[in-house]
Amino acid sequence: MKLIIAFCICLTCTFSINAQIDFSQANQNSNALLQELDSLVTSGKYERITSILVAKNGRLLFEKYYMDNDVNSKHNTRSCTKTLATLLTGIAIEKGYVKSEKDKILDYLQHKIPYKNQDKRKEDITIEDLLTMTSILECDDSNWHSRGHEERMYFIEDWTQFLLDLPVRSYPFGSKPKDSPYGRRFAYASAKAAAVSEILQTAIGSNLVEFAKENLFEPLEINDCTIHTTPQNILNTAGGSEYRSRDLLKLIQLCINNGKWNGKQIISSEWVEKATTPKVNADDGVDYGYFLWLKEYGSDKKYPSYYMSGNGGNKALAIPELDLTVVITTRNYNNRNAHGYSDEIVNKYIIPSFGD
Repeated sequence: MKLIIAFCICLTCTFSINAQIDFSQANQNSNALLQELDSLVTSGKYERITSILVAKNGRLLFEKYYMDNDVNSKHNTRSCTKTLATLLTGIAIEKGYVKSEKDKILDYLQHKIPYKNQDKRKEDITIEDLLTMTSILECDDSNWHSRGHEERMYFIEDWTQFLLDLPVRSYPFGSKPKDSPYGRRFAYASAKAAAVSEILQTAIGSNLVEFAKENLFEPLEINDCTIHTTPQNILNTAGGSEYRSRDLLKLIQLCINNGKWNGKQIISSEWVEKATTPKVNADDGVDYGYFLWLKEYGSDKKYPSYYMSGNGGNKALAIPELDLTVVITTRNYNNRNAHGYSDEIVNKYIIPSFGD
């Protein structure tokens, strides 16, 4: 069981009455297929689904809540919120706090030196290496024997120091990075995502939660969420934090809008393109950008998609070709069928209902 350190911040602001997503038409397009989906989820076929939202062309057309949840319920979507680090990195670069994703992480982490397992190669680790889960540090959440496994990190107060102290990994199985697709080897690890938040906080010279509030949450009218932090009170971009389903939809809609919201460029379109372009192969048929997963969805016709993903089958998904965004929140944590449930919902019910 993961240890979660959290506190609640009340983000109360005065907002524009105009929204980038039209929420007024929810459930006005409920065809027989969607009614079947609703009945199946209600019956428990997909176990602990808590909400399903679908927007097309910027209009919310399907919105259902389950298990005593409603529009105001906040959901812990676990690693879905790793993608917050991607969005905030893009904003920090646009504002000049960070020069580039190619910057060396030690340029921002001088206060973490010295570290254990000294190795000159550590000096070349970049922000991009963390965003793509491809740094050379021995850190792999899919391997319980990994020294950098997240369950070991949660018992350490300084998560970034935990990462830097790790040894350089070897590649005894499979191809080496230079021989792999895109010239990188993927190893998923929450410690890599967590370190990005401290890099950003150091770069901007102020609290990253306040930076996120001013530059991301307020423009998107995200005004009620529970923020999880690390033991050192830094925004936890390893996962956690709790958002309403509509607010998760706004975050993925911002990406499909190429970073624009209410006529304002919140994140540069160039950064969104970088973040949603394959940088490393993560699995069969699945690539990875900057804390975003990339694969095709659909049964008859396949549609390139990118998505935020978290334990339990939690997803915030964009299908650009269909101008479609989807949020599925669940409590199917550590259920081996969880992502299969979410994928089946998208492939069997949502795309046939809202596709071509």
